[in-house]
Amino acid sequence: MKLLHPSSWKDYELIDSGDFEKLERFGKYTLIRPEPQAIWSRSLGEQEWKKLADAKFVREQKDNYRFSEDVKGGWSRPQGMPESWNVLYKYNDLNLTLRLALTNFGHVGIFPEQGNNWNFIYDTITGWNIAKPRVLNLFAYTGAASVVARTAGAEVIHCDASRPGINWANQNMQLNNLNDIRWVYEDAFKFVRREVKRGNTYNGIIMDPPPYGRGPEGEKWTLQEQLNELIEMSSKLLEKKNFFFILSMYAVGLSPIVGLNVAKTHFDTTDAEYGEFFLKSKQGKDLPMGTFLRFRK
Repeated sequence: MKLLHPSSWKDYELIDSGDFEKLERFGKYTLIRPEPQAIWSRSLGEQEWKKLADAKFVREQKDNYRFSEDVKGGWSRPQGMPESWNVLYKYNDLNLTLRLALTNFGHVGIFPEQGNNWNFIYDTITGWNIAKPRVLNLFAYTGAASVVARTAGAEVIHCDASRPGINWANQNMQLNNLNDIRWVYEDAFKFVRREVKRGNTYNGIIMDPPPYGRGPEGEKWTLQEQLNELIEMSSKLLEKKNFFFILSMYAVGLSPIVGLNVAKTHFDTTDAEYGEFFLKSKQGKDLPMGTFLRFRK
């Protein structure tokens, strides 16, 4: 089991966390956002947080996971701060530009810990000597992983049940001077089921499923009830060689071994890498950011 943090970031840092909040810098701007796992006390004082922060999101409900779009709350920010801005992510020959924004449910458009997976995707695809590998990104959000895979030379299918998320991902694609990512506005579970029936295959599958969710037609998604079947179907979509699989989960309370055991049920995962992602804090109190499992052949 591994503990990994995204060391390639220059435009992101976790400054401090505690009292159910986190203080983060995204490029030019520093934000205060809710963090349900930060049950400890802050290292810096409240006045220092206020001095450093450009904006703060106040959540009315404190029991929602980060993926839930039904969180109520709002931002307090100075008039001069834009509602959106760009950050850069660099890793070897990968130069990624991503649009961030202050959304009405507290997200900003990226999950910084995923930088580890972006590196994995880029290294894997550029290391293959095959023409036009195909990659499927499920629960794909604003598309950072889709853009990385496309930059590396893959044909990318980006599937998400949020129309605003797909629009945002399209903006990220254009920011990086790319084209031809295929956008699929659909429930991921239904799409995978149909892809199996069609006999389609992929060289890479990426999934970052929420604990709970709804599809475009009200389809219900529950991680603990449906993940096993989703991964079983996904195993039928992967090529027999030159393939990779990535599963990320931000479901508080689930061990990394959960993802490993589900994958072992349907894949030959003797060389699987699994563990927890975390964000390294300047103050020494690192912040856990969910589990990961990945392998490639």
